[in-house]
Amino acid sequence: MSREELTRLTGNGNGNCNNDDCPNVYRTESGSFVVQGDVSDAFTPPTGEGLVEIPESVLREAVRALGW
Repeated sequence: MSREELTRLTGNGNGNCNNDDCPNVYRTESGSFVVQGDVSDAFTPPTGEGLVEIPESVLREAVRALGW
């Protein structure tokens, strides 16, 4: 899946993220979510999974974008 196939819910001009290098939430065509953030080492996830850390404000922005 490429980034172009995702709907970006956050970081659309609000703030100072110029190079797509900030935390973001994306929605897939199937309705699931892809989260971009700093890698976290809070615990070791199962094989094939990863942990990222994103600010609460990014989640709130995603919820607003979805109209929830």
